[in-house]
Amino acid sequence: MKFLTLCVGLFVPVAAFGQSPAYVGSDQCAECHKDEAAAWSNSHHALAWTEVKDGAVVADFDGTRFDHDGMSVEFTDTEGALSAKVTEKDGMSTEYGVHSVVGIEPLQQYLFETEPGRLQSFDVVWDTENKQWFHLYPDQDLPPDDGLHWTGPYKNWNARCAECHATGFEKQYNAETRTYDSVQAEIGVGCESCHGPGSAHIDWVGGQSLPQGLGDTGFLMDWGKGQTEAEIQQCAGCHSRREAHGDGNPLPGTPYHDAYNLAVLRPGLYHPDGQILDEVYVYGSFLQSKMYDRGVGCMDCHEPHSASLRADGNGVCTQCHSPAANPRFPTLAAKEYDAPEHHNHPENSEGAQCKSCHMIERVYMGVDGRRDHSFRVPRPDLGLGQDACTDCHSDKDQTWAAQQIEGWFPDSAHREPHFGSAFQAATLGRADGPDELLDIATDPNQPGIVRATAAYLLQPYGSADVAARTAELLADEDALVRATAAPLQRQASLPDQIQRLEPLLSDPLQNVRISAAKEFLNIPPQALTAEQQQLSGQGMSEWQSAISNRLDFPETHLVLGGMALTFRNAPAAERAFQEVVTLDPQRAEAWPMLVQLAQINRGPQAARDVLEQGLEIIPEDPNLLQLKQQLGR
Repeated sequence: MKFLTLCVGLFVPVAAFGQSPAYVGSDQCAECHKDEAAAWSNSHHALAWTEVKDGAVVADFDGTRFDHDGMSVEFTDTEGALSAKVTEKDGMSTEYGVHSVVGIEPLQQYLFETEPGRLQSFDVVWDTENKQWFHLYPDQDLPPDDGLHWTGPYKNWNARCAECHATGFEKQYNAETRTYDSVQAEIGVGCESCHGPGSAHIDWVGGQSLPQGLGDTGFLMDWGKGQTEAEIQQCAGCHSRREAHGDGNPLPGTPYHDAYNLAVLRPGLYHPDGQILDEVYVYGSFLQSKMYDRGVGCMDCHEPHSASLRADGNGVCTQCHSPAANPRFPTLAAKEYDAPEHHNHPENSEGAQCKSCHMIERVYMGVDGRRDHSFRVPRPDLGLGQDACTDCHSDKDQTWAAQQIEGWFPDSAHREPHFGSAFQAATLGRADGPDELLDIATDPNQPGIVRATAAYLLQPYGSADVAARTAELLADEDALVRATAAPLQRQASLPDQIQRLEPLLSDPLQNVRISAAKEFLNIPPQALTAEQQQLSGQGMSEWQSAISNRLDFPETHLVLGGMALTFRNAPAAERAFQEVVTLDPQRAEAWPMLVQLAQINRGPQAARDVLEQGLEIIPEDPNLLQLKQQLGR
């Protein structure tokens, strides 16, 4: 088995073994590491996914009932066998046995096996604080044939959730039969989720020599040895909004940008200034912070085994932000932060909590509050629509909040221009050209994810000039910047495109190679040397491999349909768009393409038949109605 390596030396270098280390299970670890195992056993990691028999169920299955928007559920416990009888809006009733349990607080969710091997996460969940059932999406009208219904592809556990709730997970989706044969070494986030398979470590304990390439104690990744960046990336694999390239858990020690494509601060996920909007799972926020820039890691604040904070309340912050400061971070001013002179709120009040001002909270899944980890200074003066001040003082506006902060800190250096203003203007179509975005993208003082976002937002302004001015980003030290900058070369001359993008085909990180390979799709093969054709072919193979691991995603087949159209392969494009509407009939963007491809491939009558199918599902879709007029149906 070939193990991935990182050229910059952050991770343990891993060689090729005749046989890779094997998973042994957390129980074996606990035999020696009793204190760590005890801390872990009740953590949110250990309880991320459990079996019913393990006793973690906290909901009331004693004949309780929940009704919502025409559907109802009856929860029962028959001698320990938990089940839910679900009556859908169409009147159909099905009884499901509870397969397994997700989480422990502030909500607990339950999985049903709707087909052999296919696990779906049920939308009616248990509020552990108020001790009642509630619906995750109470405002949505979700009939059983909707892709967002709990039985649909977006609520499929195997595809969307399991890899971050299991150890050694492999999805194993069969695209031909649309079935799963998923396996894992252990459900729940066990010891080997972070440390890697433990068999070689056990051999080392027993006195056996270690294969070349493993760490000193037989693991793929060694923790607590000054490798903060490697540790952050390991946590980020699950604590980020990203697109996975593999079929399940990458082995610990795999560089993040070999395994994932990180989402930038794009609209819908983040506010223009980078604060959290949708559920983005910490990493994208943390990369924006000065703390990350100065070398702070996850474990400086979080105890890794219990997954709890290292101190209560403001104590976790005053580990460093205090008159004593912290010698590890010499740029941090040694002064009193946990005092009214700094926070300007009454002692011990909610406003005096560091997180209230520097980590806005948003609630997801109905009751689950998540904190923004960009640790920013409140900027109501930007007028971007959200800030920590008016989160609490909801009866006030941002003008009032800005005046308050200016009165407290009249000489603050934190009121300089902010990238959020340029991002908002670009998002709303109000930007006066690309110059502000270009300045941000090429500013080495901005966080990498901010520069990458500027590059992403520059795409509508594509030109030969923009391509030339962003060419330097292709050699940036940040992998996300390199990957995001590649599409900006589309408007460069063909020789410039090839010259600038070719080095990315040999980039040490897979996500960058894939990004570059996509751009070579539009470059005629005859314009490339034999070596360049080989390199682009290798990158394309990596992209195809990544895509093959996401064939249970409707959105993947939209991409495949677009690729087929690029190659003028109409039959393949029709098959791809047909798979989109098979997996999710409500994907409105696929139906018009399917109608037109049916006409190209099989004639007008086939197009009319497809159009009729589409209109039965989305009868008010304007694009289909327009095609109906054109086809005379």
